[in-house]
Parts: sequence; structure tokens; C-alpha cells
Amino acid sequence: MSSDAYRQKVEAKLDEYQAKLDGARAKLKGATADARLDAEKQIDDLQSKLGVAKAKAAQLADAGEDAWSNITKDLDDKFSGFTSAVKGFFSSSD
Repeated sequence: MSSDAYRQKVEAKLDEYQAKLDGARAKLKGATADARLDAEKQIDDLQSKLGVAKAKAAQLADAGEDAWSNITKDLDDKFSGFTSAVKGFFSSSD
């Protein structure tokens, strides 16, 4: 996969996750106070992890060919952990 295609794929996934987190925040308005506090804490944690992934993705634009491989591997690892955390959050909130 070319670096441009990979970057576009990553950016689309980041946008998708951001939309999911925004949607989850919007749904909290009808939750009880305790449930809302717990969910907000989890969403804040996920938002922080998403920020780390976004920062790593931003490095792709400036990376040379040598660094690109290392950055994509690190980003893939971060996505794997983040994807698991998102799936866990949304499965527990259903």
C-alpha cells in the first residue's frame, strides 16, 4: 500500500472513531448521573488515546521512507489497542 493510500485509510478510521465518540457523548444526556460519569471517564480515556493516534498519523506526512515503516508499525499497534478499547466500551454500553 502506498504511503498516500495508507495515510488516507488511517485518517478515515480516525474520523470514524471520532464520530463514534461524539455520538456516545451525545447519548449520555439521557443517562443517570452515575452512568454518565463512568461513561464520560471512559470516553475521555478513549479520546486521549485517539489524540495519540492522531499525533502519530500526523507524523506520516513528514516521514521519510526510512521512518515511514517504523511510524506505520507503531500506528498499527496503537490502532489495534485503540480498536479493542473502543469495541469494549461500545459492547459494554449496549
